[in-house]
Amino acid sequence: MTETITGLYLSPLELCAVLSALALVAARWLPPIARPRTTIAAGTAFVLCAIVLGVAGMRWQMLPVLGGAALALPFAVAALLRRRDGRPARRARWWLALPGSTACVALIASGPVSAWAFPVPVFPEPSGTFAVGTRVMQWTDPHRPESFTADPHDRRTVVVQLWYPAKPNLAGAQRAPYLGRTQHEARIVSDALARYAGMPGFLLNDVPQARSHAVFNAPVASEGGRFPVVLFSPGAGGVRTQNTAWAEELASHGYIVAGLDHPYDSAAVVLADGRTITTTLTSTGDRDKDERLGADWTAVRAADLRFALTQLERLDRGEATGPLTGRLDTGRVALTGHSMGGAAALQAARQDRRFDAVIDLDGYPHGPLSPSLHQPTLALTQAITSETDPRYLPRLTKALRLSTATSYRLTIPGAAHLTFMDAPLYLPPMPSLVGTLGRTESPRVVAAATLAFLDATLRHDPGDLPRALSTYGDLSVQRPGRGA
Repeated sequence: MTETITGLYLSPLELCAVLSALALVAARWLPPIARPRTTIAAGTAFVLCAIVLGVAGMRWQMLPVLGGAALALPFAVAALLRRRDGRPARRARWWLALPGSTACVALIASGPVSAWAFPVPVFPEPSGTFAVGTRVMQWTDPHRPESFTADPHDRRTVVVQLWYPAKPNLAGAQRAPYLGRTQHEARIVSDALARYAGMPGFLLNDVPQARSHAVFNAPVASEGGRFPVVLFSPGAGGVRTQNTAWAEELASHGYIVAGLDHPYDSAAVVLADGRTITTTLTSTGDRDKDERLGADWTAVRAADLRFALTQLERLDRGEATGPLTGRLDTGRVALTGHSMGGAAALQAARQDRRFDAVIDLDGYPHGPLSPSLHQPTLALTQAITSETDPRYLPRLTKALRLSTATSYRLTIPGAAHLTFMDAPLYLPPMPSLVGTLGRTESPRVVAAATLAFLDATLRHDPGDLPRALSTYGDLSVQRPGRGA
């Protein structure tokens, strides 16, 4: 009774509460013969629903429904009373009752509208042949001091979540919670993300209730050999799980995705010992100063990505314990990132030839553009013009033109900056915020374009990559030594 109905974003119990509240309001307008039964039935159903919801845990979206029903209930009950002569009590004139009924209906209706605007995320079913497993690992680099603290003994630590091809899920296996290893961790991260975005925390209260399709610590798929690796860095203030739908889709097609938390940058990072590290990064409001800071933060993230690949190589060789030993093909590795994470991916690829391909998800290239990129690169972007951002497009174009390998820029029509993460699944479908592709189409398009590029560059799929990418948007191809 608490599982959300697809498309309605309400549980059956919540839907019952909304319908019974509306019936209470409507009872006042029914003929006298139907009014008593409707009022008693609707009132009883609503009270029972409210009690059960209160015990099970009521979402904030249901509060206006309670308010509207509470306002309508006295008038509905009053209509059942009889005068001393036994005749029904007189109802208020319709033109006096109509504004009150309208206000109650509007208040009740705002509940389902709020649930639609800020729903429990429903993750799309991965389309690949593999089930998906996930596990969280924490690694400390003994050779790199933590630059965000004054403690000379503090060393840089990263938290990494892996999504990987798994054996078919056992019956009854519980799907992994979204945003954390536990709902408690997910709640911490959700609150931190809301604070970082400047939103009231209650607006994202439903997000930690979501379950992804992956199963924690599921056995690795027995078939498939060694799987190509995809490292992912989130946006500024972002977290390792912010692209879960995308990561699960890739894993179902035979890739191992490693998403990183960057402590003191990510909104909140919960360490294995229970400590929570929140972001210390803030914008100055000065474009030039922020660009210099962005370059510094990008450099830290790039070092995190390089360190993570080293740890994955150790894991594959069996130098670190884990079920993925011998299953990570660290000779086929792609770097990906969203926003600032995209800039970090570009930077790490310039510094480290172990990476074979790069995907920048709408990320402005912070930091130096040299040395040149030597890996095939795909930049997925929203529509950008000189009016919306005069620096972004020229700098991205320059970075791609300096590459010694073929690079691609794919502009996805209808995309916004948050289209390239899970945000369309749980934020209001406002075009300026999440674009116009819709809740199901946004993750599908981004993942499909990503898979086309990865299959061509890491698996050497003989298909026509430009033609495949053009299916999803406006493509420009930059080949070495040629114009765009």
